[in-house]
Amino acid sequence: MANQKSSIIQNGRYRDIKGIKFMNKVYIGSRTLTLNGHPALQKLEKAGLELVFGPPGKRPTEEDQLELVPGCIAYLAGTERISEKVLKSAKNLKIISRNGVGVNNIDLKAAKDLAIEVTITPGSNAQGVAELAITLMLTAVRSIPNQDKDLKNGKWNRLKGIEIEGKILGILGCGNIGKRVIKMALGLGMKVLGYDLYPDQSFNSSNDFKYVSQNEIFKLSDIISLHVPPGDIPIIDKQALSMMKDGVYIINTARGEVVDELELIEALNTNKVQSYATDVYKKEPPKIDELISHPRTICTPHIGAYTEESINRAVEAAIDNILRVLGLDVKN
Repeated sequence: MANQKSSIIQNGRYRDIKGIKFMNKVYIGSRTLTLNGHPALQKLEKAGLELVFGPPGKRPTEEDQLELVPGCIAYLAGTERISEKVLKSAKNLKIISRNGVGVNNIDLKAAKDLAIEVTITPGSNAQGVAELAITLMLTAVRSIPNQDKDLKNGKWNRLKGIEIEGKILGILGCGNIGKRVIKMALGLGMKVLGYDLYPDQSFNSSNDFKYVSQNEIFKLSDIISLHVPPGDIPIIDKQALSMMKDGVYIINTARGEVVDELELIEALNTNKVQSYATDVYKKEPPKIDELISHPRTICTPHIGAYTEESINRAVEAAIDNILRVLGLDVKN
């Protein structure tokens, strides 16, 4: 089988997969992979596929994609926008394989209409994102960034924080990531409330955790951590904020679209929200606006899944998805 594959590829840029000729190129759009590469990419090459890369370390624009994607059979994607125009230009594209879980950046209707399979790597980044959510929470309640900045500027400015033991953490979205955050928070002595559209009733990790309604999360939580996909409207809006305790902390490692930024700025200015810590933005990289520059906002540049372990799991799973869909040997 390997010799047959090799001879076909040597005869041109097309190959015969299950009796049908397709182009053998794979577009690499993930900015992590275009910047640093990854040893697992060799698995694609060993299967006889040719790799073509987007701009190094940057999300490829629609113009970037239109230069190379039309000649590809597969697309290994990051968080870049993949439009209907790009998909229609790629006549031989069979799969978009996300090395992550979010697909709101992909025109899914167009992909379905064009019979392009879209796959994800569920759970691959869960530990990294969950650990960052806990890190942001601990950083926020002790005002670490501001005190670090002050001290480095010669100011001895101590800001009083709070202890999280015994505090109520509300989790919006109790999937792979949310469950890990719950377990970590329980280990820190917190009481945890969870909300999910489809609650896993078999998940009963402690007497200090229970599922409640979304409104109860807003009303009862001292700290709220977001782990939900974006919807038609933000989850954290004026009404939600009005139900929250004064001085609540909000942690967002989900998506920028799940919060109403203008209402959140107002809540920060009136001390309704004590601190907002986020790893995600509506547009990335974001412009330095009032929310990002607010003294009680903590910002990281979408690093939740940017750990060696998360990247390895996601890339390997995404590559296996490509080989599976194309009918190639995933053991290569």
